[in-house]
Amino acid sequence: MFCIKQKNFEEKIITDLRHLVVSSAALYGDKPRYIYKDKKSRTEKTFTYNDFLNEMNRFGTAMSQLGLMGKTVAVIGETHPAYVVAYYAVANGNGMIVPLDKEINDDELVNFLIRSHAEAIVYTECMNDRVASIADRVQDIRYFIPIDPKCEDEGRVVSWQTLQAMGEKALAEGDTSYLDIEIDLEKPCALLFTSGTTGTSKGILLSQNNLAAATNSSCLSMHHVDSSTKLLSVLPINHTYEMTCGHLAALNKGATTYINDSIKYVVKNLASFKPTAMLFVPLFVETLHKRIWDNIEKKGMTKKVKTAMKVSNGLRRVGIDLRKKFFGEILSVFGGALESIVCGGAPIDQHLIDDFDAFGIPILNGYGITECAPLVAVNRLGKVRAGTVGTPVEQCEVKVILDEGQDTGEILVKGGNVMLGYFEDEEATAAVFTEDGWFKTGDVGYVDKDGYLYITGRKKNIIILSNGKNIYPEEIEQYLAPISLIQECVVIGRKNAVGEVVITAVVFPNEEEAEGLSKEDVYTKLKEAINEVNKNLPVFKQIHDLEVRDTEFEKTTTKKIKRYKVQ
Repeated sequence: MFCIKQKNFEEKIITDLRHLVVSSAALYGDKPRYIYKDKKSRTEKTFTYNDFLNEMNRFGTAMSQLGLMGKTVAVIGETHPAYVVAYYAVANGNGMIVPLDKEINDDELVNFLIRSHAEAIVYTECMNDRVASIADRVQDIRYFIPIDPKCEDEGRVVSWQTLQAMGEKALAEGDTSYLDIEIDLEKPCALLFTSGTTGTSKGILLSQNNLAAATNSSCLSMHHVDSSTKLLSVLPINHTYEMTCGHLAALNKGATTYINDSIKYVVKNLASFKPTAMLFVPLFVETLHKRIWDNIEKKGMTKKVKTAMKVSNGLRRVGIDLRKKFFGEILSVFGGALESIVCGGAPIDQHLIDDFDAFGIPILNGYGITECAPLVAVNRLGKVRAGTVGTPVEQCEVKVILDEGQDTGEILVKGGNVMLGYFEDEEATAAVFTEDGWFKTGDVGYVDKDGYLYITGRKKNIIILSNGKNIYPEEIEQYLAPISLIQECVVIGRKNAVGEVVITAVVFPNEEEAEGLSKEDVYTKLKEAINEVNKNLPVFKQIHDLEVRDTEFEKTTTKKIKRYKVQ
């Protein structure tokens, strides 16, 4: 192990997930790793770094006793310390962990269990009934492992507690089969099924090398996070972004994480736990931003706050920062100690970043893709560049091959974090790698002279106009996002009456803004707002047609619009 000095602490570089857990327990011992609410008693519980190591070794040893070491094990449910322990334990026994989204339907759950060849499934309390209901459909599952069981062990059902006791007994009797196993760093240890916005779901294979590289690069890039950091975990645990940055990297940093027990309690938990850092997707930022401004408006303070923001921003330009004094009440919504939000998963509107920064909470916008485990680039604290997703993370290379006649092109990535390939799909794997080993992300953008990465769109979403011009709809959607009457929108290419492809905005209106307006009035106001946007766009990028929807767009479980469903 070697160390790189960052700030006033040493950055621990890991070689694999066992090294991560063992070294962190040695450094942080009985320091809380997780604080969470017990579902039954509603009391607060603490799970330490030592607890993590001990439970992992007990569970791994029990897996060996049951003949499951080195096998494929699925895990599903809410964020829980045991969920994370299971993830690490399976991977560190040369097995393959399959984290599944609890929001998928039963048919998808059965499909993923069969496709992955899983022989066991670990699940939290919220999945007890659902897993029981599909048990007869997955005969190859040898063991069902509830973390909080509803009843006693029976048949194929063996509780987490039973396995912990089994592992403890075997360890005491000298079973070191799990402790002594030599980890294969190149073997697939995690299988991640994408939610997909194109109607397909691929299985992404990551190795110990991939996850170690992702952990190290995340730690080096998030240099403002250390052992004094307090995180509030709100994103689904199966998200690669949440797992890598919020659990793998946080464990390596020695941070303490409070597990949010429900979306409806986020604001309450922010106030009580007082986190210093958070990981968000844009949807959460948008929700909190709206809540802040709604409260400001209800108090009749909108004009006063906007004036304070202008004054404060002016003072900051001459080195005077009074944001805590000016916006203390707003900052208290987040507990009053929040120093940064790392945001990824989807594009975020710059005006949201600007507002949060004005209040005193920098948003560090980043870019990742599951195939890269997932972080590729991120803005660093004190080195934020507006409109970008930052610079590439350490130990990861990024380049853009410009399309002929264009100032943008496909983003390519190379590094230890890049996946092994797609599960049981050699053709799809070959299609996304260049001959010299660069991964083709399918995203389009460019890199400026200082190495900052700009994302302009998704290659598969490209609109080719009748005049041959290439349009990336995400770029235009960013211009539409600030319109208050728009709740959601998708920009598509639609053929008009004469067969020409024209840029069309499909919009679901904001119900609050549209209250009291007729459909005709909503359409007229939207058309007027879009005409104003068009004034700032080159002619070939201007929106020509508008369609208004009565319902929200269909979304994936990660809240991304299924663009292929927009007909």
